[in-house]
Amino acid sequence: MPSTLNATLSATDTPVAEKFAAVDKNAAIEKQAAVEKQAAVEKQEYRDAMARLGSAVNIITTDGPGGRAGFTASAVCSVTDTPPTLLVCLNRSASVHAAFTQNQVLCVNTLADCHESLSNLFGGKTPMEQRFEAAEWARLATGSPILTDALVSFDCKVTQITSVGTHDILFCEAVALRRNDDSHGLVYFDRRYHPLMRQTAC
Repeated sequence: MPSTLNATLSATDTPVAEKFAAVDKNAAIEKQAAVEKQAAVEKQEYRDAMARLGSAVNIITTDGPGGRAGFTASAVCSVTDTPPTLLVCLNRSASVHAAFTQNQVLCVNTLADCHESLSNLFGGKTPMEQRFEAAEWARLATGSPILTDALVSFDCKVTQITSVGTHDILFCEAVALRRNDDSHGLVYFDRRYHPLMRQTAC
């Protein structure tokens, strides 16, 4: 005699399974919506919070087919030491953007405590020639301008560019370095410049 057990279970279990699957799916959707709502951060709130993230001040320079250009940046950090790579964030609406993407080389000049006015100059709308006339420059491997009295200069070739939001992230491999061990540093914190004193050996 054929059994009706399997047929009976199949007929009753399928809707139950579908019901539980639907409940799980709805719960997952609600959880994701709650996370997205909780994670929402206003632009100004984010900017105010980032102002509390102290960082070194740098002038990023380039020269080549796209022309000579430079701008002030704090959005610089190390990526890896093998190969020696750092990143620089550059707004795609910046007037210097084309020069950097065309030249594919740059120098990260980390500023000393005496460079506050130079930082403001490269961070404003001063014509490019006047910016460079305000300091002394040299060149290493890539031809990018090297600030002669910078705390440290990383002469780099751009190896990769990734776009995120309004900015391009330039991954830069250092091909030459120059250090100045006699100067103090400069940091930007809470929308103000602060000198950073080097510790001398006792």
